[in-house]
Amino acid sequence: MGASPVITITGCVIVAIRDDLDDRSVMMLQDQLVEEVARTKAKGVIIDISSLEIVDTFVGRMLGAMAEMAGMLNARTIVVGMRPAVAMTLVELGMTLAGVETALNADKAMGLILSGRASTSRAR
Repeated sequence: MGASPVITITGCVIVAIRDDLDDRSVMMLQDQLVEEVARTKAKGVIIDISSLEIVDTFVGRMLGAMAEMAGMLNARTIVVGMRPAVAMTLVELGMTLAGVETALNADKAMGLILSGRASTSRAR
């Protein structure tokens, strides 16, 4: 099983997290994401989690780690497509996802990144 595709559009690296990622695929995805951010000098990273029906601590840590890596390369991370059940699970697990912002969809996230405006939702 391969990692999710990573693409760059208008200075934003975009990745869609699949529901069937295993540990090895996650590590490959993180490496690919960091390399793409550094190569393109991206201003932001958009992570689409709309295909995830559930989130466990592994996925939560993965999202936080990807945001931290991108932040070290001066790229802002915005997660899109979060379902209400996923948000509730993250809160129940006590996962704050520091440094991760959220937006309703990729279009809104791209607008926030390109404009430099803050989103209304920021994990603390």
